[in-house]
Amino acid sequence: MIDLPAGDFVIADLEYTSWEGALERGWDRPGEFREIVQIGAVKVQRSDSLWESDSFMVLVAPTLNPVLSDYFTDLTGITNPDIARAGVPVAEALERFVVFVAGLPILTHGPDNLVITEECEKNFLTNPLADHDWRDINPMIHAVTGQRLTSSELPEHFGLPQNGQTHDALADARALLQVLAHLQVHAS
Repeated sequence: MIDLPAGDFVIADLEYTSWEGALERGWDRPGEFREIVQIGAVKVQRSDSLWESDSFMVLVAPTLNPVLSDYFTDLTGITNPDIARAGVPVAEALERFVVFVAGLPILTHGPDNLVITEECEKNFLTNPLADHDWRDINPMIHAVTGQRLTSSELPEHFGLPQNGQTHDALADARALLQVLAHLQVHAS
């Protein structure tokens, strides 16, 4: 069973710069830095079920690797023109995210809080979410599925429809909500 906060909460997801094989290598090649490119989140209200009450999405302009790799663009659908048109500095993106979160616990499918910490350190920023209540639900979901699946793979695993672009931060946050709602119904 997935242990959820007692009240309302936020489900968040990040997309960050990547190259073919970077995940497996731990971003260890010269010039491979995980930089946040997109933050997506949904506010979840609890009643008899879980439902989305609000959503958030912001594109972030990376600074160490300002040109997105073809691999990243193919994976996420986010292009260099998208970032040129709508990308904001990471400090501004995090400020907006803090306002959206409004002190609620944040659930992620992986240690996204560590990626934010690394990003702040690389940019000499104070992490506005350093002391926040972050909860990585990946271990609990792995215990249910018995597999290592990405957020975008989870709906299919549970026989649920895939809504939205895979590896889109907001769509992946919504996929996690869909899966949590499904698990909550089937646990009753």
